[in-house]
Amino acid sequence: MTDSVKGKIKSGIIWNSIEKLSVQGVTFVMGVVLARLLDPTDYGLIGMLGIFMALSTTLVDSGLSNALVQKHDCTDKDFSTVFVVNLVMSLFIYALLFICAPYIADFYNEPLLCNLTRVLALQFVLTAVNIVHRAKLTAFADFKALAKINVSCSLISGATGVVLAYLGLGVWALVAQSLTSVFVAIFLFPIYSHWKPSIVFYKESFTPLFRYGWKLVVTGLYSTIINNIYTIVIGKYYSSRDLGFYSKGYAAPNTFSNIIYSVIGGVSFPIMSSIKDNKEQMLHLYKKSLFSTALVVFPFMTLIASLSPPLVSILYTDKWLPCVFIMQMFCLARMFTPLSAINISILNASGRSDLFMKMDLSKFPLLLLTMLITLPLGINAMAIGSMVNTFLCFFINCYFPGKLYKYNAWQQLKDWRYIILSVIIMNAFVYILMQIVLNPWLQVAIGGVLGLVVYGICCILFNIVDKETFVSKVHMKNKN
Repeated sequence: MTDSVKGKIKSGIIWNSIEKLSVQGVTFVMGVVLARLLDPTDYGLIGMLGIFMALSTTLVDSGLSNALVQKHDCTDKDFSTVFVVNLVMSLFIYALLFICAPYIADFYNEPLLCNLTRVLALQFVLTAVNIVHRAKLTAFADFKALAKINVSCSLISGATGVVLAYLGLGVWALVAQSLTSVFVAIFLFPIYSHWKPSIVFYKESFTPLFRYGWKLVVTGLYSTIINNIYTIVIGKYYSSRDLGFYSKGYAAPNTFSNIIYSVIGGVSFPIMSSIKDNKEQMLHLYKKSLFSTALVVFPFMTLIASLSPPLVSILYTDKWLPCVFIMQMFCLARMFTPLSAINISILNASGRSDLFMKMDLSKFPLLLLTMLITLPLGINAMAIGSMVNTFLCFFINCYFPGKLYKYNAWQQLKDWRYIILSVIIMNAFVYILMQIVLNPWLQVAIGGVLGLVVYGICCILFNIVDKETFVSKVHMKNKN
């Protein structure tokens, strides 16, 4: 691996870490305050709109931002073309949601959703202005600028949401928080990207970008439906309060999992794209990204699962305790989500978005089966089904990368075997402590420290990490 690539990875990870830890730290603190001020029903109402917001986000982007990052020699014509497409799509999507808002409210039998949809959907028009700026910064691996922008947006929007929640605006505080974030970004992105949009469309730029991006749109829409289908079903067949518990139980593990992937795996995609013609470097970065992610995500997510009862009680108050089991299931599920994402990233970085599409489409029968089995059994059973489904999908996501780079799911798990063993030992110690210490504050404080210490000792005893290369012994054998 060249020094320039190593430098990009190191800089990217440092600034990505600063960004994600800062943004998610602010988001977490603001989220705790909001959860204490708001009712689970407020979160349930926003959760009901999740599928529509997520589908719209995918359509507005149209897969073109990833196409810009993946392309080596983007010109101003490319950026301007994508900007125009994103803006037109955002206006179309907003008009569509505005018209469909009453039908969405009728579907869930929640009249307030009509106005919520029409106001919240404004974020797509605002976001469209920033998509190209973000892609430009990502393509040039300017994670420092992205960190500054995202931290600023999180601070301002989070403060706005908390103030409005304190004033008693309920669910509208969550809407205002979302809109404020994208509104502030409109002013910050042009400052750091040093690019001014031109309202010009070039067919010769659009065609190759769309040829790459349309497959991502199809798979993105499909993935969005898969990821949000549980919220649709729960919102339809259960109460908004039940959906609020499910959404909160899902949110924290999903957030922490995304942080870990964004810090490590999120850097890999643009770097992989830049070295896609060097298969040996690609394979080395691919394996190293997977191992580094597993090294962090496995202990972190299982430790949160073990400590979730006292954590929920302390942070969110006892009114949120029904979400504890759901949170534990999603902690186990989200151990594999960032690893799956890295396996998917190498396909996209290699320009094989066609394989990504085929792979994603193959998951639907499994999802449908687990949902149909667990739906009559309650939201806890549905959380178990989602966890099992995510684990099985990991093997699906590894299939094509395994074929292309001769590194399948079983080989990956074999390389992580000592990490998994260390995590099991760590959680055994934490479980024993939880039976002895009954005070929730002491459980979190002592359990967290004990878990990390035991895991660190296991890493040393099993010689999991090499100080100089940050790869396992097994990993070094694969490299050689």
